Amino acid sequence: MRIKPKSPREALQPEPAPAPPQRSRHVRNPLVILINLVITLAVFGLAGIGGALYFGKQKFEQAGPLTEEATVVISSGAGLSGITDSLAGKGVIEDSLFDEWIFNLGIRFYKNATKLKAGEYAFAPGASMHEVMTDLVEGNAVTHSVTIPEGWTTAQIIERVREHPTLTGEISEIPAEGELLPQTYTFARGTARQDIIDQMKAGQEKLLSEIWERRTDGLPVSTPEELVILASIVEKETALADERPRVAGVFVNRLNKKMRLQSDPTILYGLYGGEAWLKDRSAIKQSELKAENEYNTYQIDGLPPGPIGNPGRAAMEAVANPSRTQDLYFVADGTGGHVFAETYEQHQENVRKWRRIERDRRQAEAEQDQAEEPATSN
Repeated sequence: MRIKPKSPREALQPEPAPAPPQRSRHVRNPLVILINLVITLAVFGLAGIGGALYFGKQKFEQAGPLTEEATVVISSGAGLSGITDSLAGKGVIEDSLFDEWIFNLGIRFYKNATKLKAGEYAFAPGASMHEVMTDLVEGNAVTHSVTIPEGWTTAQIIERVREHPTLTGEISEIPAEGELLPQTYTFARGTARQDIIDQMKAGQEKLLSEIWERRTDGLPVSTPEELVILASIVEKETALADERPRVAGVFVNRLNKKMRLQSDPTILYGLYGGEAWLKDRSAIKQSELKAENEYNTYQIDGLPPGPIGNPGRAAMEAVANPSRTQDLYFVADGTGGHVFAETYEQHQENVRKWRRIERDRRQAEAEQDQAEEPATSN
């Protein structure tokens, strides 16, 4: 192939650029253009959604607007929107459509919309939406309590439960004397009063069954119910925990010897029932002692027909496993406890000592009252 020589001038001239390649027919297709547009929009949409999720997560987990602790009561059946309104109304979350929207979406994102529990909740300052959600899902509600002292009668217990301000509803079923377990019960606001009573009854049944299985041999009680009767008497005779087994031992010894129990509290319960201890009583009157009374263990043999209160765990365990002594008597010793005796003669001497203590106390009180009387002027 012959090469045509160029003149110097022609050699200095730039050669023309090659023509651009012809566009593919596929690129010019409207369907391809539409697909490209959809892909572009999807990429931007996913990026936007990702950004929104990231921002929403940050907002859901950041500190909330509370500056001091707030208590919110979530009623049963409130629903997510009602719960949100309650929280916003108390300032737990910002009272704005945007923040309420974030809270609602966050709850639904974690699939907890149907898991939020009713109750009374105390939220700390700065609690985040996530922390609020966790408390509502786990039911970390504020708890209240009611304390039932050992030995209280059912009438006293029912009255205390009825008076508790955070419990709700009426008590429709009142258990029999001795069927309730005295202790402290915790519950959330709005708990039904009947539920607390049912819990006391179930607790007593369970505990009594366990204690009965562990009882010592040779007891003069043939049923769990009789154990409760004797325990209720022990409960009323002494408030000292370390004395209960010994007091129980005295009554067990007397029952085994076919002696009457001669317990003063049984007199009062037989005459006044559950109201017997609503007033202070320093001594049993002769008229009360002689009055006909099926509970009066000075008049009847063996156990009374039922408990005279609701004994606690310690008293029932004392009866199930009493002290092994020969004691048959006890009387107050002036210090809050009792002095025990095996014979009637020893007991009589202990009674005389107790009466001297009582006499000295009355004399000291009279002298003190006289010293405190204001002087009169002529």
